[in-house]
Amino acid sequence: MESKLNQLLAKRRTIYALGDKVDAQPEDIFDLVKETVRNSPTAFNSQSVRAVVLFGKSSDKVWDIVEDALKAIVKDPEAFKSTQEKIASFRAGFGTILYLTDTDIVDGLQKQFPSYAENFPIWAEQAVGGAQQAVWAALAEQGIGASLQHYNPLIDDAIHEAFDLPASWQLRAEMPFGSIEAPAGEKEYLPEDQVFKLIK
Repeated sequence: MESKLNQLLAKRRTIYALGDKVDAQPEDIFDLVKETVRNSPTAFNSQSVRAVVLFGKSSDKVWDIVEDALKAIVKDPEAFKSTQEKIASFRAGFGTILYLTDTDIVDGLQKQFPSYAENFPIWAEQAVGGAQQAVWAALAEQGIGASLQHYNPLIDDAIHEAFDLPASWQLRAEMPFGSIEAPAGEKEYLPEDQVFKLIK
């Protein structure tokens, strides 16, 4: 069966060579992220996913925070140099999306449905993962490259302070995005028999 969705998902790749040559306006990208997250599924329709879309100096600030946090723990100057180069590639993009989970929503559901209590944090992770993939594919459809980074919880406090985020919003990932300055490498797949099983 042919699927335009699968064609789009195949187009979605991890892009590290990002630039700021994006024709779309920040407001249009914000609207795209907003609508995509809204249309992503969540258990019990909990809508626990939060997204903060940052541009310009605000986006740069995310990567300044990451660099400062890593500088405090990476003591080897040579190792830190390669770390700085990686962070600079994220900073070079057009913007950054922060993905967060509203833990007040999760806590409320745990109290409301105690028999499912241990599952709600898992389902919240599934929700934010689904939103990330959906937004990533939506950006790819527009010719915008992105990658998904995870510097949380190392940067959580500084991010919350810098952007005045609610305490209940737990940082889950950071997505730098921008123009595609170099394509992704060839993608390798595991053998199908290790991944899939057909049962009739």
